[in-house]
Amino acid sequence: MIASPIRYKRHHFPAELITHAVWLYLRFPLSLRLVEEMRLERGIVVSYETRRWAAKFGPAITRNLRRRAPRPGDISRLDEVRIVIRGAVHWLWRAVDQHGVVLDEILQRRRNTRAAKRLLVRLLKRQGWTPCRIVTDKLPSYGAAKREIAPCIEHRSHKGLNNRAENAHVPLPKRERQMQGFRSPGGLQRFTSTFSAVRNLFVPPADKRQALSTHLHRLQAFAHWRSAAGMTVAL
Repeated sequence: MIASPIRYKRHHFPAELITHAVWLYLRFPLSLRLVEEMRLERGIVVSYETRRWAAKFGPAITRNLRRRAPRPGDISRLDEVRIVIRGAVHWLWRAVDQHGVVLDEILQRRRNTRAAKRLLVRLLKRQGWTPCRIVTDKLPSYGAAKREIAPCIEHRSHKGLNNRAENAHVPLPKRERQMQGFRSPGGLQRFTSTFSAVRNLFVPPADKRQALSTHLHRLQAFAHWRSAAGMTVAL
């Protein structure tokens, strides 16, 4: 699919600097002040523009990344993690494939069958095809949702088989600490969808963890990032 053009007109800074700051903020667990300091070391004075740039351009870049992403694996692993926002408990429901690629995420207030059904429906709609198997922990809501939404899909429920989905939760708490917590459910939903798409692009799968494979994977990821961001030259 053709990437949608991203317009950087009427901004004081050039597009190359904007997209580099957005990449730093989304790719690494950096606070806005650290991104500002890294830019200042290069003689570029920015303050909190990075937050606005990430909010404005991040979703558009993410959409372009998803349009050209390869087809995920045929096994979906589902899991949920507890997140507290301003004292209120929420649950971030996440689906990954067998390679650890994040397929979908949705923040919900409940941890029940209705919430599990919503995740499963979104997952099937976004992928446009049915996985051959879903793997979950022992939460009964998954089985109830699967029987109602997709009874033909094989379902394996075992905590020891779902480590890949549980590991996918790990990067987000690191960002939460740097950001000093999330301020709203909507803000978390917007951030995590963009953050996961960038992480999917740059983190090599388990079968490409050798030095040369990792190097080539990252070079390809940079090329995809520049294309999705509307850049034609190296940053």
